[in-house]
Amino acid sequence: MLAVTAIVRPERVMFVQDALYAKGFCALSKTTISGRGKERGIRVGEVIYEELTKVMLYMVIEDDEKDVVVKTIMSSAMTGDKGNPGDGKIFISPVYEAYTISTQTKSL
Repeated sequence: MLAVTAIVRPERVMFVQDALYAKGFCALSKTTISGRGKERGIRVGEVIYEELTKVMLYMVIEDDEKDVVVKTIMSSAMTGDKGNPGDGKIFISPVYEAYTISTQTKSL
């Protein structure tokens, strides 16, 4: 099992969710976060925005689903024809075990 954590622009979240749902991936969690990447914020006139609002999506998938999920997120989260700084990041981590609380059984 793998954990997929994707940080995307808020205006792209529904595109990402719809694309994942279309591929059969409907189980995910999301939360609004704020932070910055290596660009260290943006300047708009005299104002510098050091932290920007993003949405973090989290899902657990089978190992063999990784390529489909990553490609789906990348293609649906990207802005413009070639993408733009701040479009987001995807992190993949191993999941050693998962349990369903209501049934108290090992899941996945």
